[in-house]
Parts: sequence; C-alpha cells; structure tokens
Amino acid sequence: MKVRSDAIRKSARGQDCALRIPGHCNFDPETTVLAHVGKNIGMSMKCDDSFAVYACSACHDQIDSRTGVMDAGTRSQYILDALEETQNHLIQAGLISVKGKK
Repeated sequence: MKVRSDAIRKSARGQDCALRIPGHCNFDPETTVLAHVGKNIGMSMKCDDSFAVYACSACHDQIDSRTGVMDAGTRSQYILDALEETQNHLIQAGLISVKGKK
C-alpha cells in the first residue's frame, strides 16, 4: 500500500529547497514542492510520500531530467542528502514518527 499524506505534501509549502543543486537552484521557497525521488514505473506512478524531498521548481526539473542530464551518481548524492534533510524536518514536525526517538 502506498503511503500518501496530504499533510506531508502540504508541508513543503514555503520550505527551502533541500536539493540546492549549484547552477540550477532558484532558492525560492514559493516554488518548493514535495518531489518524489524513488523509482517511478511511469508517469503518475510515484513512490511513497515518505520517499520524497523538498525541491524548488528548478531543482525538481533537474532531478526529473526535464532541463538537462545529470550523471546518476551525482543525482543520487543530491537526492540522498536532500532526503535526509527532508525526513529530519518531517520527523521534527511530527509528520513521520520513529519508535524510540529521543
């Protein structure tokens, strides 16, 4: 069952971009969305909302290969760093819970 959460999706509104890809990031929180970064099986077949990052429109276009080609290793590193930052924010906001969290 896919994890879908309006609260997680809405939490991206007004947040800083977690990807911050040099030469691409517009640093505009007004364009930030929850960008799904897992393996998509096709258009509109997104991964869980728990596997997504806060991304400005420009960085989202970059990781989705709409505005250029980024090598897989570099893309993966940006995504992993942003995923850690985004999930930490979601945990601190109480939108994702971790048993035994201290």
